[in-house]
Amino acid sequence: MKLDGKVALVTGGAMGNGLGIVKVFLKYGADVVIIDYSDKITNTLQELNNPKVMGYKADIRDSKMLEAIVNDVIAKKGKIDILVNNAGIAKLEKFTDMTDEVRDTHFDINIKGTWNMTKAVVPYMIKNNYGKVINLSSVTGPMVADVGEVAYATTKAAILGFTKSLAMELVTNNINVNAIMPGYIMTPMVDGIAKDTNSADPQSVINGIAAGIPMGRLGTIEELGELTAFLASDESTYITGQGIVIDGGSTLPETKSVGV
Repeated sequence: MKLDGKVALVTGGAMGNGLGIVKVFLKYGADVVIIDYSDKITNTLQELNNPKVMGYKADIRDSKMLEAIVNDVIAKKGKIDILVNNAGIAKLEKFTDMTDEVRDTHFDINIKGTWNMTKAVVPYMIKNNYGKVINLSSVTGPMVADVGEVAYATTKAAILGFTKSLAMELVTNNINVNAIMPGYIMTPMVDGIAKDTNSADPQSVINGIAAGIPMGRLGTIEELGELTAFLASDESTYITGQGIVIDGGSTLPETKSVGV
């Protein structure tokens, strides 16, 4: 129960990686607040059926809305110990074909949304002289990239820079700031990318991705949740400003061949 007594706020927690994080946090005893833009948050809360969970439907692009939610959480829970900035989007589109609207949507949600959420929570962490901020970056952008990922890769590289800079600012306030850099995790987002790539046979895309990963499979949302729980716990007190890769070894090979 390494998160017992902690209050965690997770954006994008209604599905995918966020839901994996929420479930693992609950397993370790945390009280969890979910913020999600999707209507699925209602079903998720019903399915979890746990008194330690509460949720808000909100748009992380709206800083005033987030401030109101954080104030409400503080009024009800008294504190926020852990912030996981998980919410994000990814839409594959070649740079020369990409509209400004698609570009700005990536920037507004992936970068500004993370900024807004952190700006709303961090003052309370500073006041309590304690906090864990965990940002979801990616191996895409900081380390690798494929065709069609310019907008997404740019935002995820920015999140890593945000993490490092913020870690330096908050290190004297007993606040750890780290980023998780996933490779391919089996989520609705990855499923959507597969369908965009080959609507007739998306599973063939998933199989092709798995074939290029040394472990031969995509990661699970629970595996990502376990890493997040470690960074959210006091087991990681001497780690800050880091990007932790969880990718099944996908960034290891020097060539396209994953084995000999």
